[in-house]
Amino acid sequence: MKLLGLLRHAKSDWGDASSRDFDRGLNERGRRGAKAIGAHIRDHGTKWDILLASPAVRVKETLAVALPEIEPVFDTRLYLAGYETILEAVQNHAADTPKEPGAMLVSGHNPGLQELILELVSPSHESDLFREAAIKFPTAAYAILECPVDSWADLRPRTAKLAHFARPRDLDPELGPQR
Repeated sequence: MKLLGLLRHAKSDWGDASSRDFDRGLNERGRRGAKAIGAHIRDHGTKWDILLASPAVRVKETLAVALPEIEPVFDTRLYLAGYETILEAVQNHAADTPKEPGAMLVSGHNPGLQELILELVSPSHESDLFREAAIKFPTAAYAILECPVDSWADLRPRTAKLAHFARPRDLDPELGPQR
């Protein structure tokens, strides 16, 4: 059994219209969301063998606030990647490690992270948790997929189970949708 974690970057700052998308950092709400979800990830207790991440500034800032103790491996393919590219990056990095990791965390962007959940989860495991993530995978959302494979190379669509899903608003009501 392999564990695949997904962490979407926190809410980004749209205040500077001249800034490239890649260079947008976090706004204050994003920093609060990253801090809350980082504490949740640590409290949840999964030990991640590798953290793959998009090199976009908002992802880097999310990780610096949420998980400063984990050194990310940045992969340019993960910037705005679709689910197929994310899956390929996971499989490539797993194959490149001396000992295949049992738990990999990916931090990046939507719609790719949400699409990965929709593609990997088996129809027989479409629970209430899955339906929540299918409706929306918001900024700073965190999910864990249980993947019933011995090797990441064997991971295929419709084989996994969504075992955990948390959003900043689940941890702090003030981080819920703005009205």
